[in-house]
Amino acid sequence: MASPSPSPTLARPDDVTVGAGPDPEAAPPPAGKAPPPAPRPHLSVAVLCLINLLNYMDRFTVAGVLPEVEDYFGIGDSSSGLLQTVFISSYLVLAPLFGFLGDRHSRKRLLALGLALWSGVTLATSFVPPQHFGALLAGRALVGVGEAAYSTLAPTLVADLFRGPARSRALGGFYLAVPLGSGLGYIAGSKVKDLAADWRWALRVTPVLGLLALLLLLAVVSDPPRGGLDGAPATLTTDRTLVLSTLGFTSVAFVTGGQPCRGKGRRCQGDQSLLFGALTCGSGVLGVGLGAELSRRLRPREPRADPLLCAGGLLGGAPCLLLALLCARPCPPAAYVFIFLGETLLSLNWAIVADILLYVVPPGRRSTAEALQIVASHLLGDAGSPYLVGLPRSWPPVTPCPGTGGGHGGRPEVRAGPA
Repeated sequence: MASPSPSPTLARPDDVTVGAGPDPEAAPPPAGKAPPPAPRPHLSVAVLCLINLLNYMDRFTVAGVLPEVEDYFGIGDSSSGLLQTVFISSYLVLAPLFGFLGDRHSRKRLLALGLALWSGVTLATSFVPPQHFGALLAGRALVGVGEAAYSTLAPTLVADLFRGPARSRALGGFYLAVPLGSGLGYIAGSKVKDLAADWRWALRVTPVLGLLALLLLLAVVSDPPRGGLDGAPATLTTDRTLVLSTLGFTSVAFVTGGQPCRGKGRRCQGDQSLLFGALTCGSGVLGVGLGAELSRRLRPREPRADPLLCAGGLLGGAPCLLLALLCARPCPPAAYVFIFLGETLLSLNWAIVADILLYVVPPGRRSTAEALQIVASHLLGDAGSPYLVGLPRSWPPVTPCPGTGGGHGGRPEVRAGPA
């Protein structure tokens, strides 16, 4: 992970403030009147964290029931892989549009639109008959549209509800929902399928919760002024920091996206989905929380603490994941331990990278910058890594160690978590 320049433009003017509320020393807005503090900021962030949890649960529930989806529609691996392809394609294409709109229009309304869209479409796709696989593909594309709106805009709204260390903690809580929701998506998908004896019921859990979350969003969450709690406006003289931190985070997405879960034979069994889901939840929560807390404590003493923590997470996580792959066949318990350690170290990056973006980008451009970071990390990261990592499986074997990727052959493989 690249380190930002020690230029004063990187110093966060609000680091000494520990709570929410307007900055009495901040430059007044153009109208000469200080913006009022956002009402119920902690409750607003709690609702946004809940929705982000549902966001990632919805995204990964299909992965927990993918074998049943293939059997229901009579399709193979290549066709089922299109579910992820169409989702990520619409997600990448629409993220910049929502970033542009989010910098100019009501973010709360756009968030409500995205939540309503992905919840409604997910529910509708659970009723698609087996002869209409194309309708399921179209539905997953629309889900990508809705989630692009939320993932792009929600972090900027969190940033405008708090400042200083309070903002770092709020972002840490927001990004805890990424590994927690992803793991719960796997678990919910496999367990609801077993309880209902029908995989389609797994797709009906998050839409119901999404409707309740939509009501909470409309009733509780406020849309504060952009940059209302920040001090003097930042300028984009730190483009290098933004670009390099984005490239570093892209490497995290590449690694975590390139390690699909496979068990004995081609498919992951139910207990394996539960185990991988639990590992993702536990290591992700520990890593994101630890990263946010270490950043908050170390930053006053070391201005470059954020990039150093991200770099340490990457450098420490890589050998752990390599050891997990090497141990997968001879000693699966050891592989699970290294998976947990690797995921924890990689998860240090989530909240910190988001915080870096927010303090080097002016408030009026943050949604656009979030969108561009999302596009780069997915397009250059987890969009192609499963295929690229899987290419060596077609080569003649040279060692008894299992490879990575999404092929067949009965090799036990691992997944290091979502991107």
